[in-house]
Amino acid sequence: MKQTYNLTEGKIVQVLFRLALPIMATSLVQLAYNLTDMIWVGRIGARAVAAVGTAGFFTWLAMAFILIPRTGAQIGVAQAVGRGDSQEAKVYIQHSSQMIIILALFYGAALIIFRRQLIGFFKLQEADIIQNAIAYLVIISCGLVFYFLNPVFTAIFNGYGDSKTPFLVNTVGLITNMVLDPLMIFGIGPFPRLEVAGAAIATVIAQAVVTLIFLLLVKKRPEFFSGVRLFVGMKKEYVKKIIKMGFPLALQSGLFTIFAMGVTRIIAQWGPIPIAVQKVGSQIEAISWMTAGGFEAAMSTFVGQNYGARKWRRIIRGYLAGMSIMSVIGILATGLLIFAPRQLFSIFIQEEETIRQGVIYLRILGFSQLFMCIEATTAGAFNGLGKTIPPSFVGIFFNALRIPLSLLLSATRLGLNGIWWAISATSICKGVVLCTWYLLMLRKAPETKAMLSG
Repeated sequence: MKQTYNLTEGKIVQVLFRLALPIMATSLVQLAYNLTDMIWVGRIGARAVAAVGTAGFFTWLAMAFILIPRTGAQIGVAQAVGRGDSQEAKVYIQHSSQMIIILALFYGAALIIFRRQLIGFFKLQEADIIQNAIAYLVIISCGLVFYFLNPVFTAIFNGYGDSKTPFLVNTVGLITNMVLDPLMIFGIGPFPRLEVAGAAIATVIAQAVVTLIFLLLVKKRPEFFSGVRLFVGMKKEYVKKIIKMGFPLALQSGLFTIFAMGVTRIIAQWGPIPIAVQKVGSQIEAISWMTAGGFEAAMSTFVGQNYGARKWRRIIRGYLAGMSIMSVIGILATGLLIFAPRQLFSIFIQEEETIRQGVIYLRILGFSQLFMCIEATTAGAFNGLGKTIPPSFVGIFFNALRIPLSLLLSATRLGLNGIWWAISATSICKGVVLCTWYLLMLRKAPETKAMLSG
């Protein structure tokens, strides 16, 4: 197949790097959309950042819906390719595409209809922040179909082993966003000054450009998409398979966002500055966890193809190689957040009090970066086997624990910093527990016993 790779053969580290680097780069490109918004919106002030951050929770929540068809597309396609069954791969492409369009229309309409109630959940006191948050939410909701489709297209290409194409396409979208952001936020040239609304419009246009390019590429890739029909009925058996693979991860993602919203509501007691700190700080930290998330997708595809080909020894060796690679990245991320927090935070915002609190946030979160990388790599290994429940269970349990732990620690002398420690500590626990679970599963697996005895 043109520009696709057989991940069941070749040197494991070389194969993983060839697959993972474009996927990680694509994740960073997607993150850069938000970072670009934060850099320019941060020039307006902490109140504007708080507005974008508040509305942003609902685009974050959208990932729960996206993950069901995206997971089905990537794992289903990867395992089908590993078995050499191209027709089944196309069936997964068709059903995943149909499901994502339906979900996008449903979720976007819900956000627009209930916009005031949703923003009202955070009990913000400042009228300008509320107004800007609602405006940002409505504009983003109008373009959600593009926001939903692009990850599924990316997952389809990744499932075939072609991770380079999604990276290039998403990079075009990022460049579009980077050009439009300052023009629309500050009203440069013929553009009016739209501030927060301008950031939202720029993002929607950039996402639409990415979708258009993907659609143009689809016509040139008959080996992927020939025979795919969007306007025909879906088969229940494949809908069930996709939901079975994707729902645990979707539930984890959705509850993660809901728990984060609960934590933000606790943070709001300290005013708008801590909300801005959390928003900007989480975007900075996301550089490492989006990198880890990209490697998680690569590990999922690698394991998926080798599981389809029944190459169990290669799966184990690939996991160990992946853990070594991501451990190095995790250690580097820890050093960056602990030793250069001021330099990182001042890129996005200039208000001294916000920077001071941001430095504390990044240093505390820095201790969890290695374990976050371990969690992501292990989750990808589980997902590639089609076992999406263990990483979801571990994630949901410890993410839920953040709310009572935040309340408990923030009531001590730690105050606001207790919330940051609650987030960091639970992230450490997720990495340790999930890795232990996977190693125990490998030890007990019949395939492992047969391999060792052989």
